[in-house]
Amino acid sequence: MSDHSLPFYEPSGNEIALFEHAYREHLPLLIKGPTGCGKTRFVAHMAARLKLPLYTVACHDDLTAADLVGRHLISGSGTYWTDGPLTRAVREGGICYLDEVVEARKDTTVVLHPLADDRRILPIDRTGETLEAPPNFMLVVSYNPGYQNLLKGLKPSTRQRFVSLRFDFPSAERETSILIGETGCDGDLAKRLIGIARAFRALKDRDLEEVVSTRLLVYAATLIKSGMDVSVACRAALVESLTDDEETVEALMEIVNATFGR
Repeated sequence: MSDHSLPFYEPSGNEIALFEHAYREHLPLLIKGPTGCGKTRFVAHMAARLKLPLYTVACHDDLTAADLVGRHLISGSGTYWTDGPLTRAVREGGICYLDEVVEARKDTTVVLHPLADDRRILPIDRTGETLEAPPNFMLVVSYNPGYQNLLKGLKPSTRQRFVSLRFDFPSAERETSILIGETGCDGDLAKRLIGIARAFRALKDRDLEEVVSTRLLVYAATLIKSGMDVSVACRAALVESLTDDEETVEALMEIVNATFGR
């Protein structure tokens, strides 16, 4: 399906079909993969493709159940209830997407359980309501397995409520298509940037804690296409985003300059 009104997304396999089947069968979906590999863009693409509103929550350590469900607020005329994004998505229908869900506290993610099994309900203790999810509601969560540790991982009781989809960095051919599609850069520039990314990714766990993402490659291509010097653009978008160590910066810049014949 090609539709210029949709957020650009270059498929890698059967992920679009899997998402559509999960939506039609009212199954929640978990997407796992490294930072910047396209998880969020994929969800935005699918929301537009299915013509559904999208409620996105960026999860963090301080996220509470009230942040998701809602809370009572005080005004000059008294207290009133305001729905959180999860509740709005259940009331109105649409996709509720919890990005990096393992960053949220475990007592917060428990509120997802009755929505993520065959009950498809959201009890709201503070108002006494129990909302039934409409057919056009879908729960989607994502996380980066590379950051998992004993303290940050999905509980089995949460994880086993979801259909799971693994994302990874695209193949060189697909990443070339993504860069060209996202930025309109020429094929030669895209291939050079991807060559840099491959070289950087080979250094993971030895000199770099994290690898260069497709998102950062898009940033670099965008800066270069706007007229910025390639060395300056790559340093700002790729190198400085990966490390603070000056020696590592210089080593990475040698790869950049060699790629562009400098």
